[in-house]
Amino acid sequence: MACREFGIPVTLVGDRTCLAAELAKHAATDLDIDIFHASEVIGMHDSASDAVRKKRNSSVRLAFDLVKDGKACAAVSAGNSGATMAAGMFVLKRINGIDRPAIASIFPTLNGKTLVLDVGGNVDCKPIHLAQFAIMGEVYARYAMGISNPSVGLLSNGEEDSKGNELTRETNALLRATSLNYSGYVEGRDIFKGSIDVVVCDGFVGNVVLKLSEGLADAAGKMLKKEILKSWVSKLGYLFVSGAFNRFKKIVDYSEYGGAPLLGINGVGMICHGGSNVKAIKNAIRFAHEYARSGVTEHVSEMLSENAVVNTQRDDQKVQASA
Repeated sequence: MACREFGIPVTLVGDRTCLAAELAKHAATDLDIDIFHASEVIGMHDSASDAVRKKRNSSVRLAFDLVKDGKACAAVSAGNSGATMAAGMFVLKRINGIDRPAIASIFPTLNGKTLVLDVGGNVDCKPIHLAQFAIMGEVYARYAMGISNPSVGLLSNGEEDSKGNELTRETNALLRATSLNYSGYVEGRDIFKGSIDVVVCDGFVGNVVLKLSEGLADAAGKMLKKEILKSWVSKLGYLFVSGAFNRFKKIVDYSEYGGAPLLGINGVGMICHGGSNVKAIKNAIRFAHEYARSGVTEHVSEMLSENAVVNTQRDDQKVQASA
């Protein structure tokens, strides 16, 4: 579908026999699709970092090798997310000045879209890491999402500077010293208002926000359907507003956004939901292609150079660690 609708060439990395058999079912001989054989697989229960190092012929590892060698512009995976992140760092390395890559996710809002990061890559963070997430998120929002002057907020339990914990308070002070369009603390409800373009948090909090949002959207749809079926009046009314409900369902459908970009590596990686459907993978390929063309990686380096306070903080931590 990605090849047919968007004209994007795709290389499928995995067992050649299995992939060839699947392609034969879809009349794909006229499409720009290649197969790159991978003899190993990293399972969902494998240790991510160990598997990437030991399973050199795994599909995830080889997909990033293709990006490194310039044979592909991006790697897209719906497999082990930890292994995908580890492969991206191990093969493509991190952008100079970035300590930890982050997984970003796009949330639908009342006014468009909001980018939230990190949503699961780093559960234990320091202020410098959140500051780097803010820079990467701002750059992605500007160049990949087309927002001219993205606003950045730090997720906390209140808007006042006195709120939060030690991590958020130190990060808040650090971000106020940057050139970012920083708006200070934001609360969870602000994500869906759409008043902030980029929301920053650690991966533990971000993953809870992501999973809660997915669960709420699914539950809300089921509860609404249950209420509609309770009476013939509700059923009749639904006939008049079914179009609006279908549009709402499309807005909150994760498959519309495909996957989550892995920010901070020297290349493009897209992490997809393990239960991704056809539509989700198709859109993940599209977003990965657009991400690769946006030049985000180069612009992140430029933004880091502009914000010496982040680099200075990073150097200070290195000195403390050495001592």
